Amino acid sequence: MQPTLLILAAGMASRYGSMKQIQSFGPSGETIMDYSIYDAIRAGFGKVVFIIRKDFAEDFKAIFEPKLKGKIAIEYVYQEMDAFLPDVQIPAERTKPWGTAHALLCAKNIIKEPFAVINADDFYGKNSFEKAVDFLNNHCNEKSYAIIGYELAKTLSDHGTVSRGVCKVDSNGKLMSIKERTKIYKTGDKIVFEENGIQEQVPFDSSVSMNFWCFPPSMFVTTENLFHEFVRENFADIKAEFFIPLLGDNFVQNQGGSIQVIPTSAQWFGVTYKEDAPIVKASVEKLVSDGEYPISLWA
Repeated sequence: MQPTLLILAAGMASRYGSMKQIQSFGPSGETIMDYSIYDAIRAGFGKVVFIIRKDFAEDFKAIFEPKLKGKIAIEYVYQEMDAFLPDVQIPAERTKPWGTAHALLCAKNIIKEPFAVINADDFYGKNSFEKAVDFLNNHCNEKSYAIIGYELAKTLSDHGTVSRGVCKVDSNGKLMSIKERTKIYKTGDKIVFEENGIQEQVPFDSSVSMNFWCFPPSMFVTTENLFHEFVRENFADIKAEFFIPLLGDNFVQNQGGSIQVIPTSAQWFGVTYKEDAPIVKASVEKLVSDGEYPISLWA
């Protein structure tokens, strides 16, 4: 059975200010997702599952269904705020869903095979998908997950702070811990993150998760249990988010699991702010001119 690619495309894009998941960056109108799906198909993925919001489902399907028809199986999942909630009264002021791990949980009833998770608005590169398929086909099980690891210094934006899952890795490439840092930026010759008003330095060569994870389907049961715990502890906080790194940290610290941090030679780039868009467009155009991708992916 071929592995599945799960794409997190339900984000509100609050910092970016538009529906960046379907913005064109390639020479023939391709989105960043198009390149991820193209790389996934040639690496050996058999299905793509999009996690989207219902309110842009029609626009989304109109863009992707015609070009992907006959090339890969497609399914859709909607991230609704009340999906998989425990019996807890949520404040009426809460208007946004519960974060990336909750989005992933929304696919529980769709995905029954080993799968990878990626963000819609990150460009991960061919090598990353090849390494993910190898892991999913040969090493993934209920006690063994993986992250495709990127070097922190190569994943920053010049236009504001970014969120990254910062990894602590042992000498065998295994994850020891992962912490979601939501305000990372470069200042002078240092990279720092801020939390509760305190600034701490992070090494340039830290391995970070760009939300490219490899999981077995068995992880959904644990994720649902953890989500219920999280909501009960945080239901009054209207901004609380259930991030995927929380799953990884719990898996290693409390379940005796192993997470391989797989380094990649692929170039990462992404769009966090509008000002990042021209850089991403130029990077895609260079890859096309270098022959890494055809001028029209789906022609």
